[in-house]
Amino acid sequence: MNKTDLLSKLTKAFILVVGVLFCSCTSKKATKIAENEVDNKPNIILILADDLGYGDLSCYGQEKYSTPNIDKLAQEGIKFTQHYAGSTVCSPSRNSLMTGLHMGHAFIRGNGQNPNGDGDLPLPKERTTFVKHLKDAGYKTGVFGKWGLGDCSTEGNPLDHGFDEFYGYTNQILAHNSYPAYLIKNCEKIALKNEVKYFDKKEWHKGFGSVSTKKVEFSNDLIKDAALNFIEENKSNPFFLYFPTTIPHLNDEAKIGERFEVPVSDKFANEKWSSDEKNYALLITKLDSYVAEIENKLEELQLSNNTIIIFTSDNGAVKEIYNLQPNGKLRGYKRDLYEGGIRVPLVVKWKGKIKANTTSNHISAFWDYFPTLLEIAEIKEIPTTDGISFLPTLLQKEQPQHENLYWEFHWWKPAKQALRKGKWKIINNNILEFSNDELELYNLDADISEENNVAKQFPEIVNDLSLLMKDSRTESESFPVHK
Repeated sequence: MNKTDLLSKLTKAFILVVGVLFCSCTSKKATKIAENEVDNKPNIILILADDLGYGDLSCYGQEKYSTPNIDKLAQEGIKFTQHYAGSTVCSPSRNSLMTGLHMGHAFIRGNGQNPNGDGDLPLPKERTTFVKHLKDAGYKTGVFGKWGLGDCSTEGNPLDHGFDEFYGYTNQILAHNSYPAYLIKNCEKIALKNEVKYFDKKEWHKGFGSVSTKKVEFSNDLIKDAALNFIEENKSNPFFLYFPTTIPHLNDEAKIGERFEVPVSDKFANEKWSSDEKNYALLITKLDSYVAEIENKLEELQLSNNTIIIFTSDNGAVKEIYNLQPNGKLRGYKRDLYEGGIRVPLVVKWKGKIKANTTSNHISAFWDYFPTLLEIAEIKEIPTTDGISFLPTLLQKEQPQHENLYWEFHWWKPAKQALRKGKWKIINNNILEFSNDELELYNLDADISEENNVAKQFPEIVNDLSLLMKDSRTESESFPVHK
């Protein structure tokens, strides 16, 4: 080999080595940049109360007891006055929350049992949740509390819908009992020290209803501790914590006076309230204390500056505790499509991003969380849903508005539906008999309590909104509308 050939080969070898080293360094640098991009994304905590009404928080007008820690969230963030649940009961509302679809397009439109007999009607695997997108973007995801969209043996398994961890109840009827025989951790039963009596399978709850004869371990405390541990374990990477507590849902199967299950306390002993009302207030103040514990954990781990906290409820309050005015001035309760059944609190805190002590009248709903949370996570490609991101409202920017909001509810017969467009709200309490003469129309700007049906005064508006209601829904095999 002559000197020229040797020099050429050495030159090529040198270039190859330099190239490999350059690519390696560039690759490591790119990986590090990608890791930093993920690390800098905000943590997201979504706290979902269960049957907590619009008037159940002192920052929304409750005067018989106080919720100082949730009030503090509002003082340090933003309070929405016109926010709506996805439905007026648990499962369909959570379905709307997860998938970004309103009740005219959602798969689950009422509380229903799986025909296979294994619990709640499951969320189909092809129905993508926003959680899956967060997970794909590098978030660790955990759900702690009540899922209500299918048991682990079904396609509604929360671990198949984007969650890395689950602890609590998959079944919403089992979740009625706050002292259960077991909880589910990543699809394994974890036995508790409580002793439980289950009721006959011939009942409406198909044998999932129960009461406890020995109450030792309060499920919500255990679930809250697991949620705090999730924050601790994921302090070094972005996380999404979904905390759908069962507070203050009642145990429908328990005796009157024992339906709102909570550890014994004499906090409201001197109040001239019923036992259920005292325990209801205790449950909400306990949930308020959980909010403080979550905030304290964030402060301890120095995560407060990069975490957004969202607090809301899955539907309005039940009528059993009407003396406490849980829905404020709103008409109706859970299972109604009047405002008391679907308008809920929404409080959001994001330190350094949301202007403190802000109140917003922006009209929003559960199907808006899908695009909102993906925008917060800086995800570029957001699928089309029924939702509109309310991130601009959080950041005091120009906010796009909904043309209208739509609900329908399948539980009591016949099915009913409602639609809001601007200040107008129309309600049809019988989808089968779609007669304009039977429709109710309310001007919510002038009549938040829906006391004055003005349908006969505005027939053209009734006609326009009734057509919008018809156009807002697709037919559902699981929740058909026919005789």
